Amino acid sequence: MKKAAFIDTVRQNKVNAVILDRLEDLKAPDTWLVSGALFQTVWNVETGRPPQHGIKDYDIFYFDESDLSWEAEDKVIRRAQSLFADLGVEIEVKNQARVHLWYEQRFGVSYPPLGSSCKGIDRFLAIACKAGLKPDGAGGFELYAPDGLEDIAKLLIRPNPSANFQAVRYLEKSARWKACWPELSVMAPD
Repeated sequence: MKKAAFIDTVRQNKVNAVILDRLEDLKAPDTWLVSGALFQTVWNVETGRPPQHGIKDYDIFYFDESDLSWEAEDKVIRRAQSLFADLGVEIEVKNQARVHLWYEQRFGVSYPPLGSSCKGIDRFLAIACKAGLKPDGAGGFELYAPDGLEDIAKLLIRPNPSANFQAVRYLEKSARWKACWPELSVMAPD
């Protein structure tokens, strides 16, 4: 799948289109719409489903290391809630600069400090999840997909071995996805 086709497909989901159109208004640095909102929209279009089918939430990553407090992140979360309130969907906003502060307590494994939002995208459990999209400031979009878009286009889920991989979480997520999109091929973790 080519970048232009991916972007056109992602924007068929009206929620994605609005989020991307307003993303710069969030006024947070290094801000991306990431993961499920993108790849699941492609799966929906590829399988003839409504573009929003099965999408649990819409994840937005940003990276701001100037203030690692929960209060600073909560301000951005509240801005996002206001900015996207009319969409009627769950929006999850995470400052990737502070994930290492809470991840181990929540998931039981350590998580290193990151240097950008893209480093957070790199750590998703499956290769197909590793996608981010943001406005480029010139009327287009910047795509971050370090492993390409082929797994997404092929409806293939395979483990991302280069990150904080946890087989239990991978199996949990892939089971949910397979229930929504039975056409998926899911590779077992090693």
